[in-house]
Amino acid sequence: MAKGYWVSVYPALSDPEGLTAYDKLAGPAVRAAGGRVLSRGSRVVAHEAGITQRAVLVEFDTFEQAVAAYESEAYQKALVALPDGYERDFRIIEGTD
Repeated sequence: MAKGYWVSVYPALSDPEGLTAYDKLAGPAVRAAGGRVLSRGSRVVAHEAGITQRAVLVEFDTFEQAVAAYESEAYQKALVALPDGYERDFRIIEGTD
């Protein structure tokens, strides 16, 4: 069964510290849903049209688990805590195997 991944990139984030409230809620919600953070705000080398701002990669055992985690009550509460003025490209993708 193919794994599922959350991929999020923040092309515009004026106040990274503003994510503190979101992070405090999102981390436990992701872990409770079986997610594993593989990368968060690590070094980035961008090529072509890429951007170097904050990027986050989370792995789940299945694609369905990744979708359910996003739709969970706990994660929906975390979304409410995102600060005003943020821009995020968030995708749930299916792995190849």
